Amino acid sequence: MPDRTTIEDFLHQKHIALVGVSRDTRSFANVVYRQLRDAGHTMYPVNGNAVTPILEGDACYARISKVPDPVDGVLVMVPARLAADVVRDAIARGIPRVWLHRGVGQGAVSREAVALCEQAGVAVVDGACPLMFLEPVKSVHRLHRFFDGRRFAA
Repeated sequence: MPDRTTIEDFLHQKHIALVGVSRDTRSFANVVYRQLRDAGHTMYPVNGNAVTPILEGDACYARISKVPDPVDGVLVMVPARLAADVVRDAIARGIPRVWLHRGVGQGAVSREAVALCEQAGVAVVDGACPLMFLEPVKSVHRLHRFFDGRRFAA
């Protein structure tokens, strides 16, 4: 379970790659992408299936290895069965922070992905949604933070 220090450290980073941004601008990954970008982060959309070089108005990359330097953290918003491969790419790239998104259901969290991070010394947020902690917390995320946020140690 992630602690608040790891969560806050991740959100204080400037350059974040988000794996799972979609061509569908209504997808939740895209909503998270835009809110992080609007909060001042330099964001890099990553989608290996993208048929266009632009997503959300930004250059899109097929893999983490193609994202330009610097990358301070990777937010993973793909199904859990794909998360370990994304983590392997982040480790190979030397990225020190990974957030495995969890909203409803399992999200991107898998035992294998978490174990890979821990073995490599990568700081991992294994669950939760960044919008629960991105100030100011908006809409339904305030409620999620109230109920779920109590389980994150200060």
